[in-house]
Amino acid sequence: MMEVKDRNILDKFCTDFCKIVEKHCKYAVVSGFVAISSGRTRGTEDIDIILEKISLGIFGELHKDLVQNEFECIQTDNYKEMYNNYLKTGVSLRYIRRDIELPQMEVKMSKDELDDYQIGTRIKLPKTGLDVWFSSINMNIAFKEYNLGGKKDFEDAIHLRKIYPELVDESEIDKIRRMLEKYRSVDYENYKKIREKYPLP
Repeated sequence: MMEVKDRNILDKFCTDFCKIVEKHCKYAVVSGFVAISSGRTRGTEDIDIILEKISLGIFGELHKDLVQNEFECIQTDNYKEMYNNYLKTGVSLRYIRRDIELPQMEVKMSKDELDDYQIGTRIKLPKTGLDVWFSSINMNIAFKEYNLGGKKDFEDAIHLRKIYPELVDESEIDKIRRMLEKYRSVDYENYKKIREKYPLP
């Protein structure tokens, strides 16, 4: 799938979507768009967002609001199916602007203590110029260095370390690493191998 590299398109898509979500529940934008919105030059096909745990009724109202504002879910138009077959089982929903294939918003609902912690420690980042809630810089660094672990992820983490030195807390990153061990996975061999190529700034 092609990527969107125009920051204006990505920024407006994210901001418009999040304004609607915020009326119904807490959320956090996570992963690659945190780095992109902080000045990292690369494209993406989607933006990732985690919702707090919400009921079927609240999600139904959220989905209705999104549809009324020209967003649509590409998997199904049945909100009960979205909730029961996707969000509750940990499978992402993908929303687009009506009839526009990219970018996409990849939507997940909090499924464990780690996701709850992402919501609980979310922050706004004035350097992005966006009035949007993001997962913390330390959370994104930990995920990208220890869990995701690809070349692009390490480059994202290095960028975040350089842009937000005042927010980087190694003890917090280590705390999240331990949570990743419990709730996700950590590939230490991959971490060591890629860290040799991408040393800490």
